[in-house]
Amino acid sequence: MTARPQNAHQARLLRLLRDDGPRSRAELGDVVRLSRSKLAQELDRLVESGLVETAGLAASRGGRRSGIVRLSPNLRFVAFDIGATSIDVAVTNGELEILGHVTESCDVRQGATAVLDRALDLLGKLRDEGLIPQVHGTGIGVPGPVSFRDGMPVVPPIMTGWDRFPVRDAIGQELGCPVLVDNDVNIMALGELHAGLARSVDDFLLVKIGTGIGCGIVVDGTIYRGVSGSAGDIGHIRINDGGPMCACGNAGCLEAYFGGAALTRDALAAARSGRSPYLARLLESGAEITARDVAEAAAAGDPEAVRLVREGGRHVGQVLASLVSFFNPGLVIIAGGVAGLGHALLAEIRSVVYRRSLPLATGNLPIVLSELSGTAGVIGATRLISDHVFSTA
Repeated sequence: MTARPQNAHQARLLRLLRDDGPRSRAELGDVVRLSRSKLAQELDRLVESGLVETAGLAASRGGRRSGIVRLSPNLRFVAFDIGATSIDVAVTNGELEILGHVTESCDVRQGATAVLDRALDLLGKLRDEGLIPQVHGTGIGVPGPVSFRDGMPVVPPIMTGWDRFPVRDAIGQELGCPVLVDNDVNIMALGELHAGLARSVDDFLLVKIGTGIGCGIVVDGTIYRGVSGSAGDIGHIRINDGGPMCACGNAGCLEAYFGGAALTRDALAAARSGRSPYLARLLESGAEITARDVAEAAAAGDPEAVRLVREGGRHVGQVLASLVSFFNPGLVIIAGGVAGLGHALLAEIRSVVYRRSLPLATGNLPIVLSELSGTAGVIGATRLISDHVFSTA
């Protein structure tokens, strides 16, 4: 079993070293406000546990030079970021720097056993590269509602064959390490909190627009999951009672208007009808139309593609405006595959939110695109499990 901190002081020291990198004992003492002897005692215990090691001497601050400490370079955390159409597997060191990252297309509807077996195969590739002397913890994100307490998806609309599958226990038994499972949007929000645009923000929203639409809610630097783990499921907020059918079984959900599947549906209709000459040419060539094609068509000035982007941004902005007025976040981050539509989509979302939300809530509110280039999920998954490993619970 992975060594764990013995008390709250050790837990805080580990998280400081994870977030800020190697620090001198004097610098750590300034932050944690422990006496020199107490700090030395706690650090010595962490060294004995194998979680921390010494790393030379720091520059003098006017007296005896203080020793530098850092997390053990042997620490390894694993991330499985399972999306509706892809799997990302990564391994990081204790400071959550990505040492290896592989991704491949995969349909989540193949079922839990098939998808998790494939994720383990991808992890085996990283292990074969010598990147994983030992797994100290694994974080997993899945594209559906998750009972965080039980470590399993619960009635996930787009995850056929996953309902109440014991993901946490199955992977924990396979890898022999602590495992936590969460919704994929929550782990993306943690990734932004750790390494993205939200590093200096305590309260923010991350809206993922992919095959589905979800929202990660961060309050005072912590993910807010709600009583049962379903907080942030904004894709199933109803826009119109008479709207298109959604995968959840209801009509008129936001996701049914502008998730990845909805955008593909509308783009195909525009191509087949000839309303979009750009997309029609692609379809005639035998290409499979994607959100990226819609973005390229809009950038080329195709009127129908521009309309699709603007209409989708308007629907997202309509829901987000209510959230902003209710929650009053310090930042909104837009991420996910459909967010690849870029600044045309962002401009429409901003326009609706700034127009519809309370002025006090939007006066200093940045709404931005994620800059983590597809790594938010894997960084967030390792942040999730490292928070657990670097705690006394």
